[in-house]
Amino acid sequence: MNKIAMVTGAGSGVGRAVAKALSAAGYSLVLTGRRREALEQSVAQLQGPSLAVPADVGDPASVKALFAATREKFGRLDVLFNNAGIGLPAVPIEDLSFEQWQSIVGANLTGAFLCTQEAVRMMKAQEPRGGRIINNGSVSADRPRPHSAPYTATKHAITGLTKSTILDGRPFDITASQIDIGNAATEMTERMTQGVLQADGKLGIEPRMDADDVARAVVYMASLPLSANVPFITVMATKMPLFGRG
Repeated sequence: MNKIAMVTGAGSGVGRAVAKALSAAGYSLVLTGRRREALEQSVAQLQGPSLAVPADVGDPASVKALFAATREKFGRLDVLFNNAGIGLPAVPIEDLSFEQWQSIVGANLTGAFLCTQEAVRMMKAQEPRGGRIINNGSVSADRPRPHSAPYTATKHAITGLTKSTILDGRPFDITASQIDIGNAATEMTERMTQGVLQADGKLGIEPRMDADDVARAVVYMASLPLSANVPFITVMATKMPLFGRG
């Protein structure tokens, strides 16, 4: 059976790398993100059937339209990779605006929840039923960077969403996994090559790894039968200063 996977935040970085790897593994792909041009650039690098749907994952109506288009095109969904997210420069918590907080929560947490909700509805109703939801947690789901309260809070919350989805999806052959990524070489981590604030107050240049290393891990997680699951996995640049960070 041809399997269908959806990747959010698929217009660049980890999302694009994962979409390419899943396509090479034989999946048909639904790609979503805010920018149509970026999505089309990702589609051009795929090997099989695909659908590009620009969407704002933080908006309920936009997410419903995304899943309706997926159902119309492919009829089912086997894998959802909740990858869409944004970050902020290091800002002391007292200097954060409410708008900054809301933007991070909307993209990183509300977006993952809304997509999970629609995926569960679809996976419960399809035949054969079931599927797998993989969340991008980040190493910030385990320990913070300095001045990263909104991002860290949302990534810790993703861990709770992953665990709840594992539990609530169990009766319906739906499971969830979380991949915690450390310094994949993308636009979001480009600043690390110039030096970022460390826990000791100093600036430090941090090593990065190829986003394809993340993509291979996601393909492995997606390829498991629904009778098996990797609930949590961390893929990180070997020499990044994670251990010793707290």
